[in-house]
Amino acid sequence: MALKDVLIDELRDMYSAENQLVKALPKLAKGAKNPKLKSLFAAHLEETKGQVIRLKQVFELLEEKPTGEHCNGMEGVIEEGKDALEKDEEGPSFDAGIIGAAIRTEHYEIAGYTASIEMAKTLKLTKVAALLTKNLNEELAAAKKILIAGKPILLASAKQPEKPKKPKSNKEKYSAELSREDEKKAASSLAK
Repeated sequence: MALKDVLIDELRDMYSAENQLVKALPKLAKGAKNPKLKSLFAAHLEETKGQVIRLKQVFELLEEKPTGEHCNGMEGVIEEGKDALEKDEEGPSFDAGIIGAAIRTEHYEIAGYTASIEMAKTLKLTKVAALLTKNLNEELAAAKKILIAGKPILLASAKQPEKPKKPKSNKEKYSAELSREDEKKAASSLAK
């Protein structure tokens, strides 16, 4: 497969990821308790819509269609965000879980844009690389803003008393089972 084909697959993956986020960010904004987080997610929703438009411009430059790939990675990251919204936490600890999910989301996007930009540069697609760099810079800024807004939330969460352990839900039991399976599969490689 030629590098340009790999780039197009990557870009379709990013296009799917950003479109999924257009649907997920309003839920994070609505679910967050902290007003600063709510506002950051709402602002990043508008940036994300702009990123989708830039990706469409990239596809126009490449004379390709943007659809054709579903980003399973982003689907998983968004699912983690959904899980954070469903946690039975209170106050700052609730928002601390959302912060973790939001940072994972931003870093997933940062990785995708970084790889795509390097491919575009290698192919001497300077206009494509420039558009993607705008998206990357917004993602880097979003991650930084979340961390800055998150610092006082995490400090407040650290001061909350621990709640007594309660029985795990079926979803938590299933997740723990998968985690043990992952550990078993990795164990032989770690023993070397």
